[in-house]
Amino acid sequence: MAKRKIIAALAAMAIGFTVLAGCSTERPVGTPTTDPTEAAGGGLIGITMPTKSLERWNNDGAELDRLLKEAGYQTQLDYADNKPEEQVKQLENQINSGAKVLVIASIESKALLPTLQKAADAGIKILAYDRLLMDTPNVDYYATFDNEKVGTLQGTFLEEQLGLKEGKGPFSLEPFAGSPDDNNASLFFKGAWDILNPYVESGKLVVKSGKAPKTLADWTSIGILAWKTETAQSEMENRLNSFYGDSKVDAVLSPNDSLALGIAQALESKGYKVGSDWPLLTGQDADVANVKNILAGKQSMTVWKDTRELAKQAAKMVDQIIKGQTVDTNNNTYKNNNKTVPTYLLDPQTVVQDQVQTVLVDSGFISADKLK
Repeated sequence: MAKRKIIAALAAMAIGFTVLAGCSTERPVGTPTTDPTEAAGGGLIGITMPTKSLERWNNDGAELDRLLKEAGYQTQLDYADNKPEEQVKQLENQINSGAKVLVIASIESKALLPTLQKAADAGIKILAYDRLLMDTPNVDYYATFDNEKVGTLQGTFLEEQLGLKEGKGPFSLEPFAGSPDDNNASLFFKGAWDILNPYVESGKLVVKSGKAPKTLADWTSIGILAWKTETAQSEMENRLNSFYGDSKVDAVLSPNDSLALGIAQALESKGYKVGSDWPLLTGQDADVANVKNILAGKQSMTVWKDTRELAKQAAKMVDQIIKGQTVDTNNNTYKNNNKTVPTYLLDPQTVVQDQVQTVLVDSGFISADKLK
């Protein structure tokens, strides 16, 4: 009898430990956050973002993850620290975990090609998120903003503010481009350079540093790898030291906010003052630090891409893929050197100082408290 009581007690303890273990909220990094059988939508969705070092990717990843979980899906969200080899490992893990759809904001498409093939061979659908996966047949859909229009908005802003259409000038311009391994960077630059280059050729815009690409294909010569703020700051300081000893720069084309932040820091370190000789400075993404700079007069504009809408559209496309429905697309012109990828495009918009409250704060994109 005593022996049976001991066995029963041990069994009860084992059950207790099992229950406690099941109640734990600690999970290894990179593992799914719900049981696959609990996912009403039908399985695991892998999400991989380039880095946590840029505010916009934190926002994108968190919002997409939230929306898919609300829809009942299991998710695995990873950030690759801007390391292609890390993104490969994360995708391999998602594939091996049984993902039904991979949502990929790539760092470098070339590094992913064998992994994309492995995913396709396993019947996994692939949605390129904001950055088109290049040189592969293994991408099913693409969700993004009109990235060439981003550059067009930046170039048009400088054209209008400087009065170039009215024949004003010459003005000094320093152009920057984004990361050479990011396909979107080429589109940003093309949109802006199509507007600005005719004025460079006519002499109304003068690039004193000589860093004006001779052709669109040369844009990578002024690209800032990994979109690093500190690299842009160093590059701008070098240009100011070398070419602007006895003159001032009038305008700087920055393709995004992370570069604009570094450029503004360089201008400040070289004694430029808001309200006297501060140049026009463009940006993109409406990052909080940059919106503060806009309010302070240290950045002239940003091109806002409401990433909440992009995440919403991507989540909707994932749901349509899983359910075997027709997937929403509105553009059929994006080619990745292998195929034309069915695409859904969203519109970006320019935001200047007097629109921060009405466009960014009132919409809930940025809370007023963060701008204090």
